[in-house]
Amino acid sequence: MAERSARWRAAYGAGTGHLLVLLPGFAIAGWVALRLAGEADRGRMLLWFLGAVVAHDLILFPGYAAVDRVLRRLSVRPVLLNHVRVPALASALLFLVYLPGILGLGGATYQSATGRQQVPLLGHWLALSASFFLLSAAGYGLRRVRTGRPRPSPDDGTRQQGSGSRGGRAGGGPDPPDQAGSGRPRRQ
Repeated sequence: MAERSARWRAAYGAGTGHLLVLLPGFAIAGWVALRLAGEADRGRMLLWFLGAVVAHDLILFPGYAAVDRVLRRLSVRPVLLNHVRVPALASALLFLVYLPGILGLGGATYQSATGRQQVPLLGHWLALSASFFLLSAAGYGLRRVRTGRPRPSPDDGTRQQGSGSRGGRAGGGPDPPDQAGSGRPRRQ
């Protein structure tokens, strides 16, 4: 049985659980493709989808990866960085979803589809984005108050050796030499 599983993993590249998760996704994608095949606007939808993929992979991803890299260099604590990442992601997703309304484009299309006048969404998006960042800042402040003074992260080099940390003795001294000169390391 283990040999069969190893052969499957070598041939497929992942375990059977991976395939079982992908199969429903393929079924849904196939159903959507069949539904779109009968649509008159399928060419425009395909063009929009390909444009979105290209725009994301060539423009958006390098942009937000560079911003994240700069934020990681500026921030010492990953917790603080996550309190910037999450509201920024929520704001960016809302911007992409409501882009025409935020920029005031497509008013005639909106009116013909809904029978209403298009409301400018820029103010709403800015207010919502500001509330995301304010809620995140409040959450960070609450976290700092609850946990007290933040401890330095292990990788910033400010942790003291031997003060109750793993590997050192409680007294702060170095670990004792190996037992009875046997040359073997001491068991933990």
